[in-house]
Formats: sequence, C-alpha cells, structure tokens
Amino acid sequence: MIELTRLNGTKFVLNAELIESVESTPDTVVTLTTDKKLVVLEKKDEIINKVIQYKKRIFLQ
Repeated sequence: MIELTRLNGTKFVLNAELIESVESTPDTVVTLTTDKKLVVLEKKDEIINKVIQYKKRIFLQ
C-alpha cells in the first residue's frame, strides 16, 4: 500500500499491486488494472519510488 494525494489535498492509500501505468499529462494520472484513473499530486518518479519501497518491504519480510 502506498499513500498518495488527490488534487484537492486529501490523502488516500492505494494498493500498489493495482497500478497498471503512471503518466504525466502534465498532471500525474495513475491507471489501475480496473481501468479506473486517478489524478494525483505526486510526480511520476515519486510514485515509482513509493512502489519500489513498498515492494522492498514485502520481499524482505
């Protein structure tokens, strides 16, 4: 799970396993495997780093 921020400033937690793609258009759009799209404040590289950290926590346990 990673924490992200909606454009209105509210934080939410997303299951990183559901992320299909992340793109900058110029807003950051996260597309889920369910075809739902989320627009967030975090930049693409920041989301990538959050997912990497999440995966490291999972695999090191």
